[in-house]
Amino acid sequence: MEDPGPWTAPRCGGKRGRGERQAAPLRPEPEFPGCTPRHLPRGAIEHYEGRLEFWDADTEIAWVAEPTSPYHEQPVETLSALVDRIAAVRGSPVKCFGSMDLWLRGEHGRPRRILQADQSVYLYPERATLPGLSAMVIGEHDFPDVVLEVDHSTDVRRGKLGLYESWGFPEVWVEVPERRARSRARSRRPGLTIHLLSEDGAYQISPESRAFPGWRAEDIHAALNETTASAQTYAILERIGLALGAREGTGPDDDPWLRSQRRESFKRGRFRGRAEGHAEGRTEGKAQGRMEARAGMARRILLSRGVEVSDDFPANVPAFAGASEDRIVTAALACESETDFRTRLHRRDC
Repeated sequence: MEDPGPWTAPRCGGKRGRGERQAAPLRPEPEFPGCTPRHLPRGAIEHYEGRLEFWDADTEIAWVAEPTSPYHEQPVETLSALVDRIAAVRGSPVKCFGSMDLWLRGEHGRPRRILQADQSVYLYPERATLPGLSAMVIGEHDFPDVVLEVDHSTDVRRGKLGLYESWGFPEVWVEVPERRARSRARSRRPGLTIHLLSEDGAYQISPESRAFPGWRAEDIHAALNETTASAQTYAILERIGLALGAREGTGPDDDPWLRSQRRESFKRGRFRGRAEGHAEGRTEGKAQGRMEARAGMARRILLSRGVEVSDDFPANVPAFAGASEDRIVTAALACESETDFRTRLHRRDC
């Protein structure tokens, strides 16, 4: 993907940015293609609720983006759903703030410059100083671990990316959707580019995410453009979630929803197992109960994901006897159909 280089601007560093340092004049001036300049006085900006790319107090000019469309908003909402899956498998929450104002304060604490991100992701919200009700403020709140910008009709590289770099945002994803807006330049080819802040404060393009290790740009782009998440996407999300959980010492059992599903399934299976144990032998009954509990757990996970299952599922309860609980959960989270689930259940690499 072609990259003319970010806007050269003063930089600030650290987990919480402290604002721009005084330096040489900015060069070149930031551009906001796909946006319309509009005069927005200082007294109105804090109450402005429309969509904008950038506002500067010195000029009182807001660069207003085109009205949002489903093709702009879909990647934003999809990313939130994807990281929720990762969070469930990891066993701890992730926080997404959606379209959020990013403020650099000036004199008297009033906003001096404002960017508006398309999506902001906090990977460890319980440890972060999160944004307030109005905005994320540089120097007061922690940076998001990832900011997503969707270039449906814009080009953030010519303006916003340089500002993100100068303020010290650690990771910015620029997504150019598969569906092309009429106003988008033909040279802007579909794809996702990951920009990582290096130690010298400049962005470097990376093939994979730093916040979500192992999540490659090409796989993120594919997932953001799917109408329904594919089996491959679910498998990738699970792998990333398990890897992040391994670092934190957490897993699916630490997620309240998954834990509840497992407990309910085991509870029902235990009851049936005990009843059958009196008639056919306690040992056999307990084994049957465990198998039915695992089968019930698989059914609940599949249904919660919208995967259709047959009325008699699972018809072959003993098939669960040789599969571990982790294998069943893995297959249920990654499969795209009942048949695919049964195949994955017996695969050694599932």
